[in-house]
Amino acid sequence: MVQALVNCDRMTFEEFIDWYPEDGRRYELYRGAVREIMTTGTHEDTSGFFVAELNFEIRRCSLPFSIPRACLLKPEMAETGFIPDVVVLDRRELVNEPLWQKSSVIQSGKTVPLVIEVVSTNWRNDYAVKLTEYEAMGIAEYWIVDYLALGAVRHIGKPKQPTVTVCKLIEGEYQLFLFTAGQRIESDIFPELNLMTDAIFQAAIEVAG
Repeated sequence: MVQALVNCDRMTFEEFIDWYPEDGRRYELYRGAVREIMTTGTHEDTSGFFVAELNFEIRRCSLPFSIPRACLLKPEMAETGFIPDVVVLDRRELVNEPLWQKSSVIQSGKTVPLVIEVVSTNWRNDYAVKLTEYEAMGIAEYWIVDYLALGAVRHIGKPKQPTVTVCKLIEGEYQLFLFTAGQRIESDIFPELNLMTDAIFQAAIEVAG
């Protein structure tokens, strides 16, 4: 995923929402700077893999969740808004989101049981900035899907290998659980989910190949 600076004018979050164009493109706001999100086909297909798997689990277990095509998360960081690769929403909490109907903006971590970021060249944002901000919002689970093993050794260990990091909010802080080849993803949000890391990594490899 590449983020291209759209313009040099700084915006408040409110100005960003009013400005956001309906041109089919995706934009994020980072400390007042507007950036266009541009992803690879493999990145998008990997995100789509998760959407398909989780939607099936939501229906199978009759969970009160939904996965929007896109929505904007408002973290505590000033003049910032993120569009994650995959967001699972608790539909029961949407009535408490004043900007949802107008702008698809989520402000409370209670509304977001799970968020997923597929790692690409800007891996530092996923492992550092977004981890910190999603934790502060109180999002229960945050998955970092590093199918290319791009993250630093301090994040995924040595030797570096494709890794899914599941960050679980425990007593207000993320505890990190790493899953590599041949392991089943363990999620408190989807406790019955039968999803192996090999299926995730293979889905990405097939598209890339």
